[in-house]
Amino acid sequence: MSIVVIFRARAGDFDPEYMPTALKLRDIALAEFGCEEFVHATTPDGEEIALSYWPDEASIKRWKAHTEHLAAQREGRARWYSSYRVQVAEITRDYGHGG
Repeated sequence: MSIVVIFRARAGDFDPEYMPTALKLRDIALAEFGCEEFVHATTPDGEEIALSYWPDEASIKRWKAHTEHLAAQREGRARWYSSYRVQVAEITRDYGHGG
Protein backbone atom coordinates (compact mmCIF):
# COMPACT_ATOMS: atom_id res chain seq x y z
CA MET A 1 0.00 0.00 0.00
CA SER A 2 1.24 3.50 -0.81
CA ILE A 3 1.18 6.56 1.39
CA VAL A 4 0.38 10.07 0.24
CA VAL A 5 1.70 13.23 1.87
CA ILE A 6 -0.62 16.18 1.26
CA PHE A 7 1.01 19.59 1.65
CA ARG A 8 -1.35 22.58 1.56
CA ALA A 9 -0.04 26.11 1.95
CA ARG A 10 -0.83 29.77 1.66
CA ALA A 11 1.89 31.86 0.10
CA GLY A 12 3.81 34.43 2.03
CA ASP A 13 6.55 35.97 -0.11
CA PHE A 14 7.94 33.89 -2.94
CA ASP A 15 11.37 35.30 -3.70
CA PRO A 16 13.71 34.20 -6.54
CA GLU A 17 15.07 31.34 -4.39
CA TYR A 18 11.71 29.63 -3.90
CA MET A 19 11.11 27.86 -7.22
CA PRO A 20 14.69 26.58 -7.74
CA THR A 21 14.67 25.25 -4.17
CA ALA A 22 11.27 23.58 -4.59
CA LEU A 23 12.28 21.93 -7.88
CA LYS A 24 15.62 20.75 -6.51
CA LEU A 25 13.97 19.19 -3.45
CA ARG A 26 11.32 17.48 -5.59
CA ASP A 27 14.06 15.97 -7.75
CA ILE A 28 16.02 14.79 -4.69
CA ALA A 29 12.89 13.20 -3.16
CA LEU A 30 12.18 11.34 -6.40
CA ALA A 31 15.76 10.25 -7.09
CA GLU A 32 17.11 9.48 -3.63
CA PHE A 33 14.33 8.91 -1.12
CA GLY A 34 11.82 6.65 -2.84
CA CYS A 35 9.16 9.22 -3.68
CA GLU A 36 7.13 7.53 -6.41
CA GLU A 37 5.26 10.53 -7.81
CA PHE A 38 4.91 14.23 -7.12
CA VAL A 39 1.92 16.34 -8.19
CA HIS A 40 1.57 20.08 -7.64
CA ALA A 41 -1.33 22.48 -8.23
CA THR A 42 -2.46 25.92 -7.23
CA THR A 43 -6.15 26.60 -6.62
CA PRO A 44 -7.90 29.67 -8.07
CA ASP A 45 -7.80 31.29 -4.63
CA GLY A 46 -4.02 30.83 -4.39
CA GLU A 47 -3.69 27.77 -2.18
CA GLU A 48 -0.71 25.60 -3.10
CA ILE A 49 -1.32 21.84 -2.95
CA ALA A 50 1.41 19.23 -3.38
CA LEU A 51 0.82 15.49 -3.30
CA SER A 52 3.77 13.16 -2.94
CA TYR A 53 3.39 9.39 -3.06
CA TRP A 54 5.66 7.11 -1.03
CA PRO A 55 6.11 3.35 -0.63
CA ASP A 56 6.29 3.44 3.19
CA GLU A 57 6.50 5.57 6.32
CA ALA A 58 10.26 4.94 6.69
CA SER A 59 10.96 6.67 3.34
CA ILE A 60 8.94 9.70 4.44
CA LYS A 61 10.79 9.90 7.76
CA ARG A 62 14.17 9.74 6.01
CA TRP A 63 13.08 12.51 3.65
CA LYS A 64 11.72 14.65 6.48
CA ALA A 65 15.13 14.46 8.22
CA HIS A 66 17.21 15.28 5.10
CA THR A 67 19.44 18.32 5.72
CA GLU A 68 18.38 20.31 2.64
CA HIS A 69 14.73 19.53 3.26
CA LEU A 70 15.03 20.70 6.88
CA ALA A 71 16.63 23.96 5.69
CA ALA A 72 13.82 24.49 3.16
CA GLN A 73 11.22 23.84 5.86
CA ARG A 74 12.80 26.59 7.98
CA GLU A 75 12.76 28.99 5.02
CA GLY A 76 9.16 28.05 4.28
CA ARG A 77 8.07 28.95 7.80
CA ALA A 78 10.17 32.12 7.89
CA ARG A 79 9.65 33.48 4.36
CA TRP A 80 7.61 31.56 1.85
CA TYR A 81 4.38 30.48 3.55
CA SER A 82 1.97 32.40 5.73
CA SER A 83 0.46 29.06 6.78
CA TYR A 84 0.66 25.39 5.84
CA ARG A 85 -0.76 22.00 6.71
CA VAL A 86 0.69 18.53 6.17
CA GLN A 87 -1.47 15.42 6.11
CA VAL A 88 -0.23 11.85 5.72
CA ALA A 89 -2.67 9.16 4.59
CA GLU A 90 -2.63 5.54 3.52
CA ILE A 91 -4.08 4.82 0.11
CA THR A 92 -6.47 1.94 0.64
CA ARG A 93 -7.89 1.86 -2.88
CA ASP A 94 -6.46 3.02 -6.20
CA TYR A 95 -8.24 2.47 -9.50
CA GLY A 96 -9.02 4.29 -12.70
CA HIS A 97 -9.97 4.07 -16.33
CA GLY A 98 -7.93 4.56 -19.49
CA GLY A 99 -4.33 5.69 -20.09
